Amino acid sequence: MADNPLFDRLRKQAPLISVGVLTADLMCLGDQLKLLEDAGIKLVHFDVMDGCFCPMTTVGPPFIKAVKTPLLKDVHLMIDDPLPKLEGYIAAGADLLTVNVESCTHLHRALQIIGQARNVNKPDRGILRGVSLNPATPIEVIRPILDEIELVLLLAVNPGWGGQKFIDNVHQKFIALQQMLRQAGKDVLVCIDGGVKKTNVGDIAAIGADIIVSGSAVFDGKTPFENAKFMLEAMNEVRRHKAGN
Repeated sequence: MADNPLFDRLRKQAPLISVGVLTADLMCLGDQLKLLEDAGIKLVHFDVMDGCFCPMTTVGPPFIKAVKTPLLKDVHLMIDDPLPKLEGYIAAGADLLTVNVESCTHLHRALQIIGQARNVNKPDRGILRGVSLNPATPIEVIRPILDEIELVLLLAVNPGWGGQKFIDNVHQKFIALQQMLRQAGKDVLVCIDGGVKKTNVGDIAAIGADIIVSGSAVFDGKTPFENAKFMLEAMNEVRRHKAGN
């Protein structure tokens, strides 16, 4: 893994919450993002779906570029053949850029392009390279590219369908991934995404996730600021527990 100032920053701040922007009230998105900023959130998560790799169509580079915020833009590409489309998302201001291993034929090349790219928001901090695995995808598929990544995202639901519950065996998958990383001597951020609620965020944080993605549990149409603070307090409780051991 190459030196990446953004990785170092997030490693020191982990565990963190990345809030899914698509569940916000898009008619007043600026105000909604300011609430997150005021609450102490550091990352905003963009789920990019093309209606092909998964059955929903969401947003693309123009939307991501139009979002003006000091929050880090955490962009997850759930699209077919992302390789020729990476430049658009880099130019849109992605700070973290994650591709699904199942959708990318030339995975090494995609990660190399991201690793060589200039961060348009702040050139000296680089772009953090991530790979994502669907719930049924074994972790062994990422062993050949461990030198090319700073983040692994484990999906705890199948992307593109609403109303799914957190798939419990992702806990075992997370433990196996951590063991693989230790054996390989790699320091990689691990993210869990999907089915995260206020009722289970503490348990997910406790197993050791560095980044947890949550959308509707924060942007519930009622109390996003309070929800964000609740999520952050769950992270802080994990930090306090670790510091006490």
